[in-house]
Amino acid sequence: MARGGVFGYGLAIAASFFFGSTSLTQATPLETIQARGILRVAVKENVRPLGFRDEAGNLQGLEIDIAHQLAAELLGDRQAVELIPLTNQERLDAVLTGEVDLVIAQLGLNASRQRLVNFSPYYYLDGIGFVTRDREIQSLNQISDQRVVVLEGSEAIAAVRAYFPGVTLVGVNSYQEALNYLENNETALFAGDHSVLTGWVQEYSEYQLLPAWLTGNPLAIAFPKGRQHQSLSQALQETVTDWQNSNWLTERINHWGLPQ
Repeated sequence: MARGGVFGYGLAIAASFFFGSTSLTQATPLETIQARGILRVAVKENVRPLGFRDEAGNLQGLEIDIAHQLAAELLGDRQAVELIPLTNQERLDAVLTGEVDLVIAQLGLNASRQRLVNFSPYYYLDGIGFVTRDREIQSLNQISDQRVVVLEGSEAIAAVRAYFPGVTLVGVNSYQEALNYLENNETALFAGDHSVLTGWVQEYSEYQLLPAWLTGNPLAIAFPKGRQHQSLSQALQETVTDWQNSNWLTERINHWGLPQ
């Protein structure tokens, strides 16, 4: 699809809305967004380099770029987007209740979530990886019986146990707690999402991200289920596919230093 194709498609829908062929009660969610003139998107504000605040307090990152580009495609204005930072626990509820139109907030596409919401094609393949400041550890082959920090309740727990049954897992409740373990040499490794660990090594240059990951976790744009969302689904499908084919996604992923 040529750049601007979805925008042109959206203008036709918006025109029919404003000239009376479609009433407000009959408008699809995509038409409602275009009539409103603002795309409301749930994002992260503490996950560098997906969505985080820079020194001036502005939201930056791959997912922030995606939200702005979607506003350009659907509404013709990169700034026509309201970015709403939410926690992991708030993301799905926000889109299900209509607080936001879309979720672009480190949300992995999986079977359990697909029962609740629809997803676009994925924009980044995340996964479980390891970070360490022990320069003697250069590959996953060197992981055997070390102590490994993991976040309580994270997908990393099952993945590490499956691949490295000899390690001792140390559960923590926050990234700061994990950092404390590593800084105090109580553990050598921290296992977590590659996207998060990329931000870790960007902030703490003495650490390195091992060049491999255990499982794939496709990150995608979430939106509500229902036939009324078909036009929005089609627009997202075409737009993300266009980004993939035009290498726009690859360029932004590389810009933010995310491994592929």
